[in-house]
Amino acid sequence: MIIQKTREEIELMRESALIVSKTLGMLAKEVKPGVTTLYLDKLAEEFIRDHGAVPGFLGLYDFPNTLCMSPNEQVVHGFPTDVPLVEGDIISIDCGAVKNEFYGDHAYTFAVGEIDKDTEKLLQVTKESLYVGIREFKLGNRVGDVGYAIQQYCESHGYGVVRELVGHGLGKTMHEDPEMPNYGRRGRGKKFIEGMVVAIEPMINMGTHRIQQHRDGWTITTKDKQPSAHFEHNVALVDGKPELLSTFGYIYDALGIESDEENEFRQKALVL
Repeated sequence: MIIQKTREEIELMRESALIVSKTLGMLAKEVKPGVTTLYLDKLAEEFIRDHGAVPGFLGLYDFPNTLCMSPNEQVVHGFPTDVPLVEGDIISIDCGAVKNEFYGDHAYTFAVGEIDKDTEKLLQVTKESLYVGIREFKLGNRVGDVGYAIQQYCESHGYGVVRELVGHGLGKTMHEDPEMPNYGRRGRGKKFIEGMVVAIEPMINMGTHRIQQHRDGWTITTKDKQPSAHFEHNVALVDGKPELLSTFGYIYDALGIESDEENEFRQKALVL
């Protein structure tokens, strides 16, 4: 069952989402060769608590950390470790926070120093596909419309779209209805309704779409060991249109990147 949110609840969810956004922005300055993901995990937990929230992932389904840290061929759900990042790595950081009883949950894949052109393109196309999908999250459309748009965009560039892992509804629990696959058929699946909030999150592989789970029960890697990228936003359906609750703006400020990619999904300008 899809749980509709009131305008007031959506604004509370925006607060939670922006704490995650600020956390990722803080981490953007720290992602560099020689840094361990355990160190980044500690920074994130302290930052979230200092901003009046609690880590959303820590203890959820017995997950032991604040961040899911997935380098290179890891798709999602990787554990932070004491292995230093090296030049040319990519690292997908998925973060959650709870404030006012509501979850924020989104992700960004960072380059560690200079990365090769093929991997840079994978990150670019995956992030572009996120907005391609968000455009289809509107009144009258269905889950399959979002998945179809993401799948067609990424497969047209020769990439593999992960099937077993999906986006989801979001609210007072981390995972609500509906599931939001990154593949599908137009006109299929649950219909979008005013006031729903979802996490849309393309997980895209440079090679095959096939994945495998490690014995730790969490870590997911690509079957062919090629790199994977993951970008995620929290989006509400407001006045029949997608309204971003999260932002990559804090990341871009930290990295000196100029972008207007989010403007079309905001009814009013977001002051960072």
